[in-house]
Amino acid sequence: MHTLSIPILTVNSKGESVFKALILSLNDYNGMFISERQEALNFRHRWSAVGYESNWHLAGDPTLIIVQQGSIELRLKTGEAKTFSVGEQFVAADYLPEALDQAENAGHKARVIGNNDFSALHIKLSDAPAQWTASQSKNIE
Repeated sequence: MHTLSIPILTVNSKGESVFKALILSLNDYNGMFISERQEALNFRHRWSAVGYESNWHLAGDPTLIIVQQGSIELRLKTGEAKTFSVGEQFVAADYLPEALDQAENAGHKARVIGNNDFSALHIKLSDAPAQWTASQSKNIE
C-alpha cells in the first residue's frame, strides 16, 4: 500500500503545539495512486511580503496550506522550527479548547524567510477542530 505523509502542526495531550505527520493511504487507480475524497469547506489565496512575521497564535480551523512561492518558517514556543517552501504542504491544526488556549507551550509564529514574497493556497478542512487531534497523527523526526 502506498501512503502520503503530510506534516501537521497539532497539539499533544499536554496542550503543547507540536509537529506530527498525517498519514494518508493512497489507492491504486490504474497506476495512479490517489487518496479517498476528503471534504473541504472553502479556500483562500494568501500573500505576504518578505520580512512578514506573525505574533504567537493558534490555528483557528484545520487548514491545509500549499506553498506556491517563497518560504515560511513556523516556530513553536518550544523552540522547534520547520521551514516550508515551494511545492510543500502542511496542515495547521494546533487548536485548543478555550479553557486551554493560554497553555504555556501552545501556539506558533510564522515568518517569511529568504528573498521572495510568500504565496500559498489555504484550504479550510473543517469547522470542527477537535477532530484534528494528535491521536490522528504520528511522530515525525
